[in-house]
Amino acid sequence: MSTRPGAAERFARSAAITRDGSWLRTSDVADWMAQRALCHRFAVDRIPFAALDGWSFAGSTGNLTHRSGRFFTVEGMRVSVDSGPFRDWQQPIIHQPEVGILGILAKEFDGVPYFLMQAKMEPGNRNLLQLSPTVQATRSNYTRVHRGADVPYLDHFLRPVPGSVAADVLQSEHGSWFFRKRNRNMIVVTDDEVPVADDFCWLTLGQIGELLRVDNVVNMDARTVLSCLPIPDAGPWGDTGLLSWFTAERSRHSVRADLVPLSTVAGWRSGPHAIEHELGRYFRVVAVRVEAGSREVGGWTQPLIEPCGQGVTAFLTRQVDGAPQVLVHARVEGGFLDTVELSPTVQCLPDNYAWLAPEDRPPFLDTVLRARPEQIRYEAVHSEEGGRFLNAESRYLLIDVDEADLPNVLPPGYRWVAPALLRSLVRHGHYLNVQARSLLSLLTTGAATLERRSSPDGDNGAHASSAQPAHPQPHVSGSSVTVAP
Repeated sequence: MSTRPGAAERFARSAAITRDGSWLRTSDVADWMAQRALCHRFAVDRIPFAALDGWSFAGSTGNLTHRSGRFFTVEGMRVSVDSGPFRDWQQPIIHQPEVGILGILAKEFDGVPYFLMQAKMEPGNRNLLQLSPTVQATRSNYTRVHRGADVPYLDHFLRPVPGSVAADVLQSEHGSWFFRKRNRNMIVVTDDEVPVADDFCWLTLGQIGELLRVDNVVNMDARTVLSCLPIPDAGPWGDTGLLSWFTAERSRHSVRADLVPLSTVAGWRSGPHAIEHELGRYFRVVAVRVEAGSREVGGWTQPLIEPCGQGVTAFLTRQVDGAPQVLVHARVEGGFLDTVELSPTVQCLPDNYAWLAPEDRPPFLDTVLRARPEQIRYEAVHSEEGGRFLNAESRYLLIDVDEADLPNVLPPGYRWVAPALLRSLVRHGHYLNVQARSLLSLLTTGAATLERRSSPDGDNGAHASSAQPAHPQPHVSGSSVTVAP
């Protein structure tokens, strides 16, 4: 299906089937997820750093490392940039140089492509269990450094059949919290019989789109993989004007980011339970103990990064001669491999900027925060990477604006772009950051549309803020989050 003519059209056919798939109705996904939660014991408890098993602070650097030398480390980073209200800073950062696999297996049933999704527990997710790719594993995990069980379906991605790969691209992860982290985003199509394990289900692209309209159901890793799907309206590779502008943005910024010992990071204080900024802003590094009956290992301890507040991630959108455009930002992040990547119009934790003068706040943040209900094309809260971040959530939005809402001249680093061009660029690595890819997945799956509204009240059915959670929220008590039979 991936290399035969019409592959993109078949994926579009899958996107059109939204509620009644051949395997599981969309309305039944909530019950299925609840049943999977009841089949396993899940628990996440905050612990002091001293209670971490296998993790310790290295004597020479203060870096938080695992005794195996694998998985990841928490180190320090020093950054210098040439623009913005903050030109120099230091911070803790996750350094995970190995490349993981984020892979979704697709198979055609009765002429319609379905995608094998996993109900996966991640300790950082507020509700723990969310829909993830078929395979979501670091190299340390799938080479079994933890001495746990094998990763199901891994061979489809390590040794794909020739002609079966629909997407395969190295993409960046959060550049503010990871140092040059990349994962291999893959979609592999199979004609083989595929036994469906207990925590897996087949869904159409349209069903996944329906579930993306609900808070905290489809995880970040699934969103980034789905953004890479080939679909019919993807534009030609690049655009001379856009690529030239993007290259100029990468060239005009001077960014230096270096790893430094964690013990030397200025402006941060270490305690028995957290490493946090001296002003209580940005994020903190904490430790947790995890029980996860459905994972390759039933229990472990680890550090996590916990942001100080909920993020806002939004594309401003407009229509030009009846065609949609989104406002992208060529954004500098200290952990990027190459200076800047295209990001949403607004991407921040608003509380971190509330104390700044208006001219130093992120451009268009107030436009997003003050958007009227009729302007909002899409709105839902989604988790970020639940394997490394604790309670990291962002309010994802698509917001229509009129020219009257915008300045006469865009600030440097901002440009209007057709979504079709973004769909082309995302097939190549290090153009779109992970937050932009999450928003792009909404268009790929049909969770939202940027086409001209057809109803008088402006509601295109993609506004998600009133939707109910697709599965029960876990009980939260003090420092413990538990889902148990």
